[in-house]
Amino acid sequence: MSENDDVFAGSSARSTKHSPREDEELKHEVEGMVRSGRSTRAEEWREPEPVAEGEPDVDSAPADTLTGGVPRGMSPDAVAARAELARWLDRADFPNTGAELVEAAREHRAPDAVVDELSRLPADEIFARVGDVVRALGYPTET
Repeated sequence: MSENDDVFAGSSARSTKHSPREDEELKHEVEGMVRSGRSTRAEEWREPEPVAEGEPDVDSAPADTLTGGVPRGMSPDAVAARAELARWLDRADFPNTGAELVEAAREHRAPDAVVDELSRLPADEIFARVGDVVRALGYPTET
């Protein structure tokens, strides 16, 4: 093995948190669960605790990108739209009018699709938070 640029050759191939032996033990420990898609423990006390009542179920491999599902009353598209709007509008941008939110999005260099969506807002109405913006744009919200 050789060293280049103060980095030991081969160090990127293994974890820096555990030794290679511990990494192999951990890999072996979860291999059955990964293959079967369910717990492999024989003793009940070793099972992970179930999800609390009222909490959304969490899949180990969800079918879509929204882990845990979507809130009741919303569609995956509405969740993605709300997240995209919230990504480009800071808390400091509120409360503001629709026209000022469009300008704030432009200042944050939001994509044209986000700016176009915000330009549908009434120019003189004041919005206190992203949820108000989403409702004004006609997206469903959680019930």
